[in-house]
Amino acid sequence: MLDVMYFAWVRERIGEPRETVATEAATVADLVEELKAREPRYEAAFADLSALRVALDQELSDFDAPLAGVREVAFFPPMTGG
Repeated sequence: MLDVMYFAWVRERIGEPRETVATEAATVADLVEELKAREPRYEAAFADLSALRVALDQELSDFDAPLAGVREVAFFPPMTGG
C-alpha cells in the first residue's frame, strides 16, 4: 500500500488531497499508468507529465524511479521562484 498525495492543480483535478493505493507498480511511471486507467479525472491530472514533479518519501525523484520500499508518493506542479 502506498500513500499518494496530490498538490495544487493536481489535487483540484483529482478532487482529493491524498489516498491510499494498493498497487503492483514497479516504478512511478507504472503507478501513473494505473491511476490514469481508473477514471477520467486521473487521466486529466496526469495528461502531461512534463508539467509534474514527483517526490518519494519527501525526496524529489523521477518518473522512472522504482517504488520498492517507498511509503509515500507526492505529485505536484514545478515550483517557481521569484
